[in-house]
Amino acid sequence: MSRIDKSFSLITHLSPKSSIAEHYRKLRTNIQYSSIDTPKKVLMVTSTKRNEGRTTTISNLAVTYALDGKKVLLLDADLRNPQMHQIFALSNTYGLTNVLNGDLSWQEAVHNTHIPGLSVMTCGIIPPNPSEMLGKNEMKQLITELNETYDYVLIDTPPLDSVADSVIVSSYCDGVIIVVLAGKVEKDRLKKAKNSLDLVHANILGVVLNGRDPKDVKGAV
Repeated sequence: MSRIDKSFSLITHLSPKSSIAEHYRKLRTNIQYSSIDTPKKVLMVTSTKRNEGRTTTISNLAVTYALDGKKVLLLDADLRNPQMHQIFALSNTYGLTNVLNGDLSWQEAVHNTHIPGLSVMTCGIIPPNPSEMLGKNEMKQLITELNETYDYVLIDTPPLDSVADSVIVSSYCDGVIIVVLAGKVEKDRLKKAKNSLDLVHANILGVVLNGRDPKDVKGAV
């Protein structure tokens, strides 16, 4: 696993006036106005493959919501290669997997962060059966309870290229955002990712093109 540059990962917190931070705020605005009649409160971010900036994107999006005065929970549902605890410098000795196994209440598994309004539930111990864990009724019930408690629940999930985890989680969400790395993803791969989400009638809000010159980035489309 490559080491995460935490100082860059949370650019919206450390450099809120930067052009990159502004693009994350535009992404937040695009999501908010994607459907005013039915607010998107439970959001999932995924990618077509690893190392496309998915976790960085959802972390900064969560920060923008928190800085806007919202009560936000970031949920690390990547039970194969979790990274959220690294970005926020949190312990991963307990988390989502402990809740799904009935070892902890979800309230006990939530970490506060140094950013007011933003909490994180890390992955916890990596299980041998991630897809089965995420498909439990307990996962659906957890999302329902979190939705009732927080203004926004943002869920980080694995890439869509090889496992069913993200497709399973998408069925619990109000909207899905796909992050792709500019110039690195074939159209067929993106089409395949979209088709897998369409099969479960996931609400795809748009695609974030990562890795382009900031002046060219338009956020979710």
